[in-house]
Amino acid sequence: MKALQDLVRPNIWALQPYSCARDEFKGFKADVFIDANENPFPNGVNRYPDPLQEELKRSISPMKGVPVQNIFLGNGSDEAIDLPFRIFCRPGIDNVVAIAPTYGMYEVCADINDVEYRKVLLDEKYDFSPEALLAACDDNTKIIFICSPNNPTGNAFRREKIEQVLTAFEGIVIVDEAYSEFSSQRPLRLDLTKYPNLIVLNTFSKAMGCAGIRLGMAFACEEIIGLLNKVKYPYNVNVLTQQKAMEVLQNLTILQRHISQILDERQSLMQAFSLLPICKKVYPTDANFFLTKVTDANRIYRYLVERGIIVRNRSKVTLCGECLRITVGLKEENRKLLAALRQYV
Repeated sequence: MKALQDLVRPNIWALQPYSCARDEFKGFKADVFIDANENPFPNGVNRYPDPLQEELKRSISPMKGVPVQNIFLGNGSDEAIDLPFRIFCRPGIDNVVAIAPTYGMYEVCADINDVEYRKVLLDEKYDFSPEALLAACDDNTKIIFICSPNNPTGNAFRREKIEQVLTAFEGIVIVDEAYSEFSSQRPLRLDLTKYPNLIVLNTFSKAMGCAGIRLGMAFACEEIIGLLNKVKYPYNVNVLTQQKAMEVLQNLTILQRHISQILDERQSLMQAFSLLPICKKVYPTDANFFLTKVTDANRIYRYLVERGIIVRNRSKVTLCGECLRITVGLKEENRKLLAALRQYV
C-alpha cells in the first residue's frame, strides 16, 4: 500500500482533534469531577462516557480475537463506514470502488461526502472478479468496499479473492463482515497484521442481537484506528450503549445458542421455501437471511404486508429482479410466513 500519509487528506493529517475532558487526566485517579460542566447530582448518566470505551473494548477483544489497540467503536456501523470517506477521500476529487449489488449505505455515504462511487457488477452467481475491481480503480481511488457475506445476496466471497485485492491495491480495502458469525469462513479480522491497508467492519446489530443500541465496530492497524479516533465526535458511544453491550458480553453462551438456532432455522426455512409454488430459486447464503427469486415480487410483498408479515422487496436492486430478501425469524414467525405463502394464489 501507499504510505498512510499519502492516502489521508492533508487537512485530516494535520488536524488537532478536540480534547475531551476525560482524556486530559489519564493515568491519574480522581474522585472529584468539576472539569466538564456536568450536573453533579448522580443518576447513572450525569457524567460523560469514556470517549474511547476502553472497558468495553477490553471485553470485546477476547471475543473477537483482536487486540484492544486495533478496535474502534462507533455509533452503529454507519459511523465506521462514513469516517473513512472523511479521512481518505477529497470531496469532488477522489473515488471509491464497490461491488454491486451490496449494502446501500456505502453509496449513500459517498454521495453525502461528494465522492464518486464506482460500481462493479457481480456475475450471475453473485461472485466478483478481483481483476474487474482493480481495473475500475485509478490514481484517485482511495477505498474499495467488499461486503462478505454480502447484503443482499447473502454469500461470502472466497478469501483468496479478497486477499488478491488487498495485496494488489495501494489504497484502503474495507471488508464488511457484519454477518460473519453466520458463516463458516475464517474472519479477515484475525489477519490484520498481514494487511496494513485493511479495515474490517463488524456490528452488535446482527448475531449479537443488539440492533437497538447502535454499536458498530471497526478493526484495523493501530495507525488507522488512531485516525478514526481523531476524526470521530468526542463522545460518540453513549453510556447506556456501553453498559448494555457489557451486559450482553456477560452472556456469550446464550448468544452462541441463538446463533445455532438461527442456523438450524435457516436450513429448514430455505428447504420449505424452495418447495413453494411461488419460488423460482433460493440463493445460497452465509448470513442470517436469504435471497429468493419469486414469481411476482411486488405482488407477493404486498400480499404479505396485508397479513402483517414484512420481508424486504429487493426487486429494484441491480441483478435482483423479482427477488425478496427474507431474514430468518423465530420458528413461529417462519411458520407464519410459510403458511401465508401456501395460501397465496
